[in-house]
Amino acid sequence: MATKAAAVVRGKDGLVGTIESFEKSDDGASGTAVLRLDDGRKVVIPTNLLTLQGDGSYILSLSVAEVDRLVGGEVVVPVVAEEMAVSKRKVETGRVRVHKTVRTTEQVVDEPLLREEVAVERVPIGRVIEAPVESRQEGDTLIVPILEEVLVVEKRLMLKEELRITRRRVEHRSAQTLTLRSEEATIERVEPDDSAKTAAVRKDS
Repeated sequence: MATKAAAVVRGKDGLVGTIESFEKSDDGASGTAVLRLDDGRKVVIPTNLLTLQGDGSYILSLSVAEVDRLVGGEVVVPVVAEEMAVSKRKVETGRVRVHKTVRTTEQVVDEPLLREEVAVERVPIGRVIEAPVESRQEGDTLIVPILEEVLVVEKRLMLKEELRITRRRVEHRSAQTLTLRSEEATIERVEPDDSAKTAAVRKDS
């Protein structure tokens, strides 16, 4: 089965060509490629003579003279090719052990330090002023007035009116009719009746 391809082939002695197609064998183990040279000639070469490169091109392990003999049917194709495999591996060449030691030293630092202190003194005043007083500086002392609004209530006596009272004596006669009550007692002797006498006799017996 033939497969079309378009890949550049470079060989020995500046040989340059283009692969037109690949053809695999029935067993799949080997195959051939149709190579068109720059001069227009075509040659069929085994695929094991081609080495694929990273850019998609191929390297042919034949020179121009060997290809000419191959076209004439007289070329002897070598079956052995040397290849070089490059790889990298890590090799330990040595080890380094590092010890870290911390050392402490004491150093005396004697420098003058400046610190400011504030002394607050409360001085009671208790004086009535007409307008606010600003802060003032007297030497190193800053005097800050503390103001407070005080409600002042004033009472005064005012004579509103006078009441004039005059006492007079007036004599007059008043005739009135009055009813006076009095009680009188009248004593009357009453003789007892027969029933009262019978009761008195029974009581004496």
